[in-house]
Amino acid sequence: MTRPQGTIAPILTPFENDGRIARDLWISHAKWVLDQGAHFLSPFGTTGEALSLSVRERVQALEWLIEAGISPSQLMPGTGVTALPETVELSTHAVGLGCAGVMVLPSFFYTAAGDNGQARYYSELIERVASPAMRMILYHIPQNSGVPVSPALTAKLNEAFPEIVVAYKDSAGDWNNTAAVITAAPKVAVFPSSEAQLTRGLASGAAGCISATVNLNAAAIRALYDATITGKDVAEADAAIKAFRKIIQDAGLIPAMKAVLAVRSGDRRWLNLRAPHENATLENGERLLAALGPSADHIGRRS
Repeated sequence: MTRPQGTIAPILTPFENDGRIARDLWISHAKWVLDQGAHFLSPFGTTGEALSLSVRERVQALEWLIEAGISPSQLMPGTGVTALPETVELSTHAVGLGCAGVMVLPSFFYTAAGDNGQARYYSELIERVASPAMRMILYHIPQNSGVPVSPALTAKLNEAFPEIVVAYKDSAGDWNNTAAVITAAPKVAVFPSSEAQLTRGLASGAAGCISATVNLNAAAIRALYDATITGKDVAEADAAIKAFRKIIQDAGLIPAMKAVLAVRSGDRRWLNLRAPHENATLENGERLLAALGPSADHIGRRS
């Protein structure tokens, strides 16, 4: 796989009441999302509360998924943190396990570093991991990180490392930036902000979507992806997944999805989020399920 394509879930991270990662829920949820049709999982994204997890926790939890029988060829973990040595450690670990890719934030906090500083960061990361098997997804989420991954930087890195820098996740919600990256770096697989831009993105040369709500609605999103690339009429399906997304997004993606899962599974551990987030509530889960109606009937069903 040189250029990843398809529907990718940045999976939620469930926690025990004492704050530890809930291993059983983590594994069962990951398997359910794949069974629902997601092409790949991306553990430790924004949705997975990644920057509230330690390096040790990320290493261990990734190994748990593989030990449970999930193929590393379906895993694209987030490995980007501010400190380059830790990003190297996480990326080297994921590549060594055989993961399909690593999704890497720019080095944030030092927001004045600019494209040249970020180019140095990514280049040194690639040089230190030193593996031809590495496949990198650049992660652009400036509303959270404070640092963009510009179209020009994307093109520069892909030109310097064409077999490694192969994809771009645009979480900014700005279609103009997505289109600019597609134009500037046509050999890079570009993933627009969510499934709300899936059909538009595919028509413009994008690769699919990496979206929080694949956690809950993977089957419908996968069906929309498949129908779109085969040229079918997708107007009704497109409207339905956009409506589903809006209900969850307007309620706050992470606590909303955890609340829904807590209600449907009956497992209150899903209500736990790590600080600085506040915990989810069953009341909100009930309200959201009522708003989603029949489109949420599949949630909570486990094979």
